[in-house]
Amino acid sequence: MLTTIREKSQGAFAWGILILIGVPFALWGINNYMDNGKEPPVASVGDKDFYQRDVNKAYEQYSQSMRGLGVDEQTLKAQALQKLIKDEVLLQYVQTRGLAATDDGVREFIKSLEYFQTDGRFDDTKYKSLLATQQMSSNEFVGRVKNAMVMEQFQHSIVDSSFASQYDVESFFKIQNQQRDVDYLTVPLQAIAEQPKQEDISAYYQQHQNAYQAPEQLSIEYVELSLAGMAKKIAVTEEKLKAFYEEQKDQYTTPERRKISHILFAVNDKVADKDALEKAMKAKQELAGKDFAKLAEELSDDKATAKMGGDLGLFSTGVMEKNFEVAATALKQGEVSEPVKSAFGYHLIKVTGLVAAQIKPYESIKNEVTKAYQKAQAENLFYEAGEKLAEISYQNPDNLQTVADELGLEIKKSALFTKEHGEGIAADDKIRSAVFTDEVLQGNNSAPVELGGDVVVVLRMQEHKPAAVRELEAVKPEIAAILSNDKAKQLAVEKAKQIKARLQAGEAIQTIAAENKFDVKSAKGLTRRKSDVPVPLNQAIFIAAKPIGNKPNIFIAPLDSGGQVVVSLTKVTEGVMGDSDKKQLELAKKNIGDAMGQTEFNAVLNSLQADADISIQTKSQAVAE
Repeated sequence: MLTTIREKSQGAFAWGILILIGVPFALWGINNYMDNGKEPPVASVGDKDFYQRDVNKAYEQYSQSMRGLGVDEQTLKAQALQKLIKDEVLLQYVQTRGLAATDDGVREFIKSLEYFQTDGRFDDTKYKSLLATQQMSSNEFVGRVKNAMVMEQFQHSIVDSSFASQYDVESFFKIQNQQRDVDYLTVPLQAIAEQPKQEDISAYYQQHQNAYQAPEQLSIEYVELSLAGMAKKIAVTEEKLKAFYEEQKDQYTTPERRKISHILFAVNDKVADKDALEKAMKAKQELAGKDFAKLAEELSDDKATAKMGGDLGLFSTGVMEKNFEVAATALKQGEVSEPVKSAFGYHLIKVTGLVAAQIKPYESIKNEVTKAYQKAQAENLFYEAGEKLAEISYQNPDNLQTVADELGLEIKKSALFTKEHGEGIAADDKIRSAVFTDEVLQGNNSAPVELGGDVVVVLRMQEHKPAAVRELEAVKPEIAAILSNDKAKQLAVEKAKQIKARLQAGEAIQTIAAENKFDVKSAKGLTRRKSDVPVPLNQAIFIAAKPIGNKPNIFIAPLDSGGQVVVSLTKVTEGVMGDSDKKQLELAKKNIGDAMGQTEFNAVLNSLQADADISIQTKSQAVAE
């Protein structure tokens, strides 16, 4: 529960900033900054206009994040437009308040984005190349980052100022740890022997034709630019490979490793730093006539290694503290260090074995070197070709032949696929999301789509089959099964209502159950978090009103299967804060405070939107009034 509260307390801009500026650029696109001619805006916030293409870009984001949740396209487009409006309302407000992000803060944030990094470091070439694929200048991009950071700054000023009192936390645990006692019986679905009538099947078919549509299908043609493909075309010579091998020799070298042992003299509440150091120096003197392993067994405060003579095994840099590593690396085999300070105390370190560094011979890894060389040489060419791919396909939106000829690429084709499923290249969600957009359905090339970071494709529609209603004869068995199931559910509901009425009249649940050959189950001390009953039933039990006096609360809870559960809620015991809850008290205060702050922020945002000058064209397909 606390985790859920924490997740829900995170605001739109705390995570949305990455969505707004992520690469492969879930940005609204260059179209938002171009002259839209006489195209009427879909919506306006003050002087800011949004066009259908802006909604389409936002929809592309939503369709990817909401895939599989059953949300229809028009609803997603409406939500996308509302998100654009809310963001713009907030942006205009924070700008009037004079809030700003520092240049240093923006610079550091951009450098931290993995999209612009190579081997964990900011790559200016990649940064410029990726911006170029979106035909966006660095100034435009930085401006967007600043806007997003300022909106997040305003959100945090509200959320972070909220707090939960001791009363709030105790009230939360009082409800969270509440216990309930119930008796219940389940009215299952009964098989329906009588088959539905033909006229009922036909009527259901006419009323639910949308449910029996063969889904919309597309096939595409596309060009694919891949780093691996370009690398294979890089010519190699023995001279270049050997030079590359020498430059990258560290990549083919296993560094020296040392087998070490130590004796630890711990510094803690009982042993002062000075005393531990004196012990270490005294032990170093004793080593003149005593075996290191035996002394470690006698004196070391690292009991886990003491019984093994202080053996720490093979040591590699980057594992131990710096002081420890420096001392261990400087020793020759068999040497013992002076006392070395660490966070644990003082160590005497001995090198007991050396595994020399090993360099893989060129001849044994020639194929590996060749691939690495080709990939390294192809990377810059790949980014340059990516820029051309984006530019040429955008300038020639009605065909792929131009860009294919220019870059020497093959135009490939796919089989038909749907929004939800495809094979080959269409098995990738990114491809299906890119093609089922107004831009591509209108006959234009898609924006470049990145696959895995080293493949970029541009696609266009080849064949389009709109959704079509399936014939009645083909779906008749499905409809008959649905009607039979609906009738069984209806009978179960009616039976449950009858039982509920009898229980409310004072009859015993055991008597009614025996009469109908149902089982009565009892659950004592149910909690929200721990329960042996199905989740929907548990939720219904804790939503139900408390019993009044000695009279139980009788209610009906539906199951996912269609069965009905008749419940007699007999007792509610208020929860208390347990020992485990007390350990989470500070976390609970923070998370509940964050949730309250987020609620306050949402209220502020709704108020700003209510006061803003917003106009929406109701005829737009993107809007659901």
